[in-house]
Amino acid sequence: MKHDLRARLQAMQLANLEPDDRPRVESSGREITVASYNIHKCVGTDGRFDPARIAHVIAELDADVVAIQEADQRFGRRRGLLDLQALEGMTGLTLVPTSEKPDGHGWHGNALLLKTGAVQDMRRLALPGAEPRGALLVDLDLPTGPLRMVAAHLGLLRRSRRWQIHSILNAIQDGPSVPVLLMGDFNEWRPGNRSSLLALRPVFGPLSHEHFSFPSYFPVIALDRVIGSPGLVTKLEVHNSPLARVASDHLPMKARIDIPAALNELLRQADDTTPEGQG
Repeated sequence: MKHDLRARLQAMQLANLEPDDRPRVESSGREITVASYNIHKCVGTDGRFDPARIAHVIAELDADVVAIQEADQRFGRRRGLLDLQALEGMTGLTLVPTSEKPDGHGWHGNALLLKTGAVQDMRRLALPGAEPRGALLVDLDLPTGPLRMVAAHLGLLRRSRRWQIHSILNAIQDGPSVPVLLMGDFNEWRPGNRSSLLALRPVFGPLSHEHFSFPSYFPVIALDRVIGSPGLVTKLEVHNSPLARVASDHLPMKARIDIPAALNELLRQADDTTPEGQG
């Protein structure tokens, strides 16, 4: 793992960084914007079905990667609900093909929009629980480096969410040693030891419960998340615009991420665990 990470850093012209250097948040030129948005099947808090309104909120985010929840109809043909051609014209974002349905946008309503970069691999995860839920695991090659991304919409039952988190963690570990980003509607509002997300802590560190995203017209709980490997997320905020407050019952989450900094942190951790005299 150590040699693989070092090769990645050298390829990105970061070999001048010493292994014990800490990630440098100020490197804004290396950062990109990501976002997560539960669009509530394009139905706003006013009861109107309005995909164009959702598209305008996505445009407000000005993100390079966007994870969407509830992008498809729930039953029948599970048709996608967005005008993808219009959305691409407004934002430059294109849909990553993940659906098994010919007219669908995603997997169990999870869709992924990408502005630049390439998809190296994609897996559909069927999550355990009392109701059908899924997640997307996508390995991306972005202009600033490699990223393993999970887009998920977790269940309504606490026990189901625990099972689903463990399933996602197992899937993440089966892959390359690159920064990992989790985005989606996790349906968990409980802080501390009551949270069904506790299993994420050893991998991603303490979780913030301060970014309230639901309900959009008066947000009081943090259901939506953007969680990254150590050093990856440099800024996190709720996108609380007038249009976002009415377009869906959730507000979007928006973050800045620094992939080179997270790669450097992975390298530092690898050096810390390498026995003296090896490497």
